[in-house]
Amino acid sequence: MSLTVSLALLGAALFVALAAHLWWKTRHVSPLYRPFADTVARHGPEHRVEPTLGDGADDAAGAKPGAEGAGHDAAGNLGLPRSRKPPPLDALIDALATIRVEGPVSGEMALAHMPTSRRAGTKPMMIEGLDTDTGVWHLPEHGRRYREFQAGVQLANRSGALNEIEFSEFVHKVQAFAEGVGGMPDTPDMLEVVARARELDSFASSADAQLSLLLRANGPAWSVPYLQQAAARHGFVPGALPGRLVLPGAHEGDPPLLVLSFDPQTALAEDPSAAVSQVSLQLDVAQTPESSEPFPAWHRTATALCDEMGATAVDEQGVPITLQAFDGIGRELNQLYRRLESRDLAAGSVAARRLFS
Repeated sequence: MSLTVSLALLGAALFVALAAHLWWKTRHVSPLYRPFADTVARHGPEHRVEPTLGDGADDAAGAKPGAEGAGHDAAGNLGLPRSRKPPPLDALIDALATIRVEGPVSGEMALAHMPTSRRAGTKPMMIEGLDTDTGVWHLPEHGRRYREFQAGVQLANRSGALNEIEFSEFVHKVQAFAEGVGGMPDTPDMLEVVARARELDSFASSADAQLSLLLRANGPAWSVPYLQQAAARHGFVPGALPGRLVLPGAHEGDPPLLVLSFDPQTALAEDPSAAVSQVSLQLDVAQTPESSEPFPAWHRTATALCDEMGATAVDEQGVPITLQAFDGIGRELNQLYRRLESRDLAAGSVAARRLFS
């Protein structure tokens, strides 16, 4: 046997050994989450099902409805102020791992060893501590002490299901944190977690609805100030991005009830003659409680703006939307609300807002 062949065989053996070691580390644990039959997740925009109209795409500025005031840190950093802390981990939508420690760990030590990102791939993750004084799980803070930790990674969102690479990244971050605080991690089985995530994703593909219609000018295009004034009469305020007006939710920090969006370049144009010939009126169903009557608000606002601005409500193919079409969408939405409730993911709930984002 030549030296080259011998080295090649040795390299292959080392690769197999390393792969087997990683597989053992991800499987040598016990599952810590609820059975899939009790769970559900949100899904990616490319698979969502619309009741009748449009594709529910994000507005032209690239922002998702509901972004304003949601209290999320776009940079994905840990250690946020309590007023902006993310929702607590939830066994309904997160794969959980416990980290047991021999004695209380200070918040300072926990924060020093936190992952630099609150994501594993495209999935949110976080680490909480069990406060020795209050017995409450929360993000570690300075001046507090913790007798146990738990980490969680979201099983699915609108970018799709948690995959093997993302789960491995999560496990790596959990193990690094555990080592830093002198703890012992207990992470769930990778194959079971990924299978659960895929099934959640499959459910969400038929339960995600983002309604969108176009208000198209019947005559001359509208100036931006005119459009803003018309929308303001119905409670819309400027959003975080140009060309985006939002109807605020019922409570501070809630996602918008409705989003009115138009070309951001026109919104930023310094030319006073710049005009808009159509705008999009959007409703993200899962983000708003049914009790807020978002669909009637969507229908009512579209009708009122059409009357005031001389416009026609059309779908993305330019077909006018009739009253019968609105009625049909409303009936389908009622069925969707019941489906979400049956999985403990009522529209507007914390879990639904996390999963359908």
